[in-house]
Amino acid sequence: MEDTAFWLLIIVSGTLAVFLILASIALIFFIKLLGTLRRIADKAENVAESVEAAAETFERTAKPIAVLKLVSNIVDGAAKLRWKK
Repeated sequence: MEDTAFWLLIIVSGTLAVFLILASIALIFFIKLLGTLRRIADKAENVAESVEAAAETFERTAKPIAVLKLVSNIVDGAAKLRWKK
């Protein structure tokens, strides 16, 4: 009986050691993956901020351009009326 318990103890200990090593390796890869995901998230945040800044710039310049286009259309319309007379 003691011999069987001894061999069972060795088998269970070996199995647990293998699983502990595998869990450690998986944890290391998981930590590396989290670091990579954090860097990707930071880059995505920077891109979003850049796009937002570009959209704000476009919005600020679009309003004066729209006014300029309106004035240009009025001037063109007046010029066409003048040429028709």
